[in-house]
Amino acid sequence: MRLSELFAPTLREHPAEAEIASHRWLLRAGFIRQVAAGVYTVLPLGLRTIRKIERVVREEMDVSGAQEIRMPILLPAEPWKATGRWDLYGDLMFRLRDRHGREMLLGPTQEEVVTPIVDAELPSYRDLPVNLYQIEWKYRDEFRPRFGLLRGREFLMKDAYTFDRDDEGMARSYRNMYDAYVRIFDRLGLDYVVVEAEPGQIGGGVNHGYMARAEVGEDRFVECENGDYLADWKAATPLAPDVAPEGIDPLGVVETPDAATIDAVASLLARPAEQMLKTMLYDAGGTTLAVLVPGDREIEEAKLERVFFPTPVRRFEESDFPERGFVKGFVGPQGMGEDVVVLADHSVRGGADWVAGANEVDRHATGVNTPRDFRVDRFEDVVALREGDRCPKDGGSLHVGRAIVVGHIYQLGTHYSGPLGARFIDEDGSERPYLMGSYGIGISRILAAAVEQFHDESGLTLPSHLAPFQVVVVLANRDDEAVVDHAQRIYEELRELGAEVALDDREQTAGVKFADADVIGYPVHVVVGKRGVAAGTADLKVRTTGERSSAPLADAARAAMDLLATAP
Repeated sequence: MRLSELFAPTLREHPAEAEIASHRWLLRAGFIRQVAAGVYTVLPLGLRTIRKIERVVREEMDVSGAQEIRMPILLPAEPWKATGRWDLYGDLMFRLRDRHGREMLLGPTQEEVVTPIVDAELPSYRDLPVNLYQIEWKYRDEFRPRFGLLRGREFLMKDAYTFDRDDEGMARSYRNMYDAYVRIFDRLGLDYVVVEAEPGQIGGGVNHGYMARAEVGEDRFVECENGDYLADWKAATPLAPDVAPEGIDPLGVVETPDAATIDAVASLLARPAEQMLKTMLYDAGGTTLAVLVPGDREIEEAKLERVFFPTPVRRFEESDFPERGFVKGFVGPQGMGEDVVVLADHSVRGGADWVAGANEVDRHATGVNTPRDFRVDRFEDVVALREGDRCPKDGGSLHVGRAIVVGHIYQLGTHYSGPLGARFIDEDGSERPYLMGSYGIGISRILAAAVEQFHDESGLTLPSHLAPFQVVVVLANRDDEAVVDHAQRIYEELRELGAEVALDDREQTAGVKFADADVIGYPVHVVVGKRGVAAGTADLKVRTTGERSSAPLADAARAAMDLLATAP
């Protein structure tokens, strides 16, 4: 490819709107351009890298036995209403009506599309298992799209769906995809971890996330100091404390004027926050939910949503408190009616003689104990993990790291086949719902994650299997016929040797060409200039290490290939 003919508009400076490295360098290197908030055009260089990522994904999916299809982006609302996700997604979903007034949406994922297809076309246990996948654009109406390709409203994704007749088959399909994903991310060369994860709005039980380490990652994961536990931060389960002895303090009430927060009450009563019993109120599909955690802990709402999935769960708004008879800032679990579900985190078992809201303005209760003073309908893991919590496997210290989620796999069971009425005829003639799995890879997110891991102060340092071109031949002096001839010959020889090579023959200064070569991040640079031609040599550079060398002009193409073979 001659760069004089390539649409690759590089930038000299970092764009002001770009907050993180991947956003800055993808814009500067001419990989992407913004169309609207969270919506980008992918330019030729970026598309070449995305196609390389797609090729690796397709090859491993095909080897795994998956079959590629293409499903629509524009979807009818009815299946989404049947599964409950029409309401669950809320404002995150792009909704529209066609000219006939029918409700439709732009697909954020495709479980509601593929399930009816399989139901209609694969009615027998003999047709199973099957694994169908696609690579297609997805849409989510992010409230605050940012960070370039990392939190966009349009993103490219590989999504796959397996259908099996029983739990054992579903587990086999899941393991097959788990291993395929490991091969994919190994081939892509990302520094990643596989973690037990939170299913979010997809639902299901067993699930794992594939997370590329990144200092600016919006997602967090935890790992045990002993190396035997990895989990998404939202799904991580700290070791529960030992059960505390039964409390002995009598129930009392104290005045706490204007003390409507944990910190204020702890300060006023000279007690540590961990002795406070925090009672947070939520609405779960119209039911009032009281969630209890120690005062020094926070609730991880993703865990709470998982407990009640697919029922939407939201924190009480200002108006909910008086409408349902509660005093904001002074809520305690004592005397909760039967219409309220009282849920406590396991950490609550480790305390007694609590201080809690007295359900009256400016008053708190002391010596609050269960079961004497309040009931717990169920215990669940809903607390947000924090640095230093104990590992549930061996009690070691847990540490929090940052990462970018680039893949996620789920065992869905009958979460979708059930409400959609998707059933097959089993060997004994009975109808049974399909056991499903769902498997996503963020293609465009991988591009951003790779740039986060492969860049320096001068630009991109993508490895050759991800870089848009492997080698660039820089024609330093267009006005010198001998330089032009040698550069052209080396370029052609590299093409014949099978390299993905670009020839920088633009009418730009040598300095601009050198800077662009670093910004775009060609793994190997071959520079042909007047001084080198006079000496009979070409200059070579390995982008990632900065290592420089020279080679006779006649051997420059082969020397570049040798460097390419050993480049990091």
